[in-house]
Amino acid sequence: MNATVKPPVRREAMRIAGKLVTTDDMVEVRNPYDDSIVGLIPAARPEHVREAFAKAKAFKPTLSRYERQQILQKTAELLRDRKELFARLITAEAGLCWKDSLYEASRAYDVWSFAAQLTIKDDGEMFSCDISPNGKARKIFTTRQPLLGVISAITPFNHPLNMVSHKLAPAIATNNRLVLKPTELTPLTALALADVLYEAGLPPEMLSVVTGNPSTMGDAMITDPDADLVTFTGSVRVGKHIADKAGYKRIVLELGGNDPLIVMEDADLDKAAELAVTGATKNSGQRCTAVKRILVVESVADAFSRLVVEKARKLKCGDPMDPATDVGCVINARSAALFQARVDDAVSKGAEVLHGKRAEGALFHPTVVDRIPYTCELVHEETFGPVIPIIRVPDDIAEVIRISNSTAYGLSSGICTNRYDYIQRFVADLEVGTVNLWEVPGYRIEMSPFGGIKDSGLGYKEGVVEAMKSFTNVKTWSMPWTA
Repeated sequence: MNATVKPPVRREAMRIAGKLVTTDDMVEVRNPYDDSIVGLIPAARPEHVREAFAKAKAFKPTLSRYERQQILQKTAELLRDRKELFARLITAEAGLCWKDSLYEASRAYDVWSFAAQLTIKDDGEMFSCDISPNGKARKIFTTRQPLLGVISAITPFNHPLNMVSHKLAPAIATNNRLVLKPTELTPLTALALADVLYEAGLPPEMLSVVTGNPSTMGDAMITDPDADLVTFTGSVRVGKHIADKAGYKRIVLELGGNDPLIVMEDADLDKAAELAVTGATKNSGQRCTAVKRILVVESVADAFSRLVVEKARKLKCGDPMDPATDVGCVINARSAALFQARVDDAVSKGAEVLHGKRAEGALFHPTVVDRIPYTCELVHEETFGPVIPIIRVPDDIAEVIRISNSTAYGLSSGICTNRYDYIQRFVADLEVGTVNLWEVPGYRIEMSPFGGIKDSGLGYKEGVVEAMKSFTNVKTWSMPWTA
């Protein structure tokens, strides 16, 4: 299929318990690359959010494990069969290159397929009580039940399909009801996914999608009385606002990252450079687990830096719809201007730009910056774009760990070393949720636990297995057991 053919402008409606709902006020969805309008979505008001939660709360799901498994697997198969359609939507509204959009669509298949498989696995536990002098001839059993209220799911722009899937699939697997609010920047993919779910047999009352932005709906997604749990992926600022406003609700916050790739003196430098460039530029660098800082020890820094530049020069940056493009644009021109200002600030403090061009609208070319002071805003804050930032650190693992831990974030990390003593130190002492040896910080599978500490989140994990746990209540019961 020709990726360069642009989809028509989509005039969308919200899905409230399956009903199409529009408003007079509409929000434009623009292609970041050329600023063209690709869609129009309703601007929800608090009463729309209230209606969605009320209808969800009034519905009591009775789907068996088998029925849920069938819906989830059918969704996975429909996504697989429509992969290019979804990739085109993602590229149009997010500006991600065609290669990255196709990859995201294929990842979403895994999310839904894994959730389907886990649905039919019994998640109860059993405890024998005759294990001490104080025990009895009884057994205690646990079972997991859906939440009494509704899940409020709020998703970001950088993974318009996969991030939404990571909220919806575990919730449906556990017989929960949801109200989804995708970001107004990339809502079209989420609406198309909702239609796939309805087609796959999901009772429409189990999923509503409201659209717009806080300027019209306020904090309704956070404060609704029927919301039992708020799950959010996005910025630290918004995450802390949710934590402040949610009150007596459960919250699952997956926030920002400032993930290091650490290169020690014994590393295979060519392999490490490949991880550095790929990890910093895939998805236009717009991943909370992207390589945001490259900490390389001084003794190998010169050779490593040359390899990074060599690999970065091979990347084609430009029109996201061109199948040959390796790096598309970032989400908007404002973000690209911020990244450019941070690069300029680092240069003023002694850093050196070895490769790259200045920002052009929302197009921010892969930019290799060497000799960055580790306290610069470019690497001390989360820079959500394809910067490849090299920080030279002393040949001292204690100092490497200190610098790595010096930011407010604690999401993930990648380590390039073969020394077992180093590996043990990094696993023990890095203040992160994940340590990947000889991989980018973002490596995971869709089932494995994922989440961070410090300003990267509350420590509740995502990934299908952990999300299914957090989206349920555990009920314990016991009975005499003399056998």
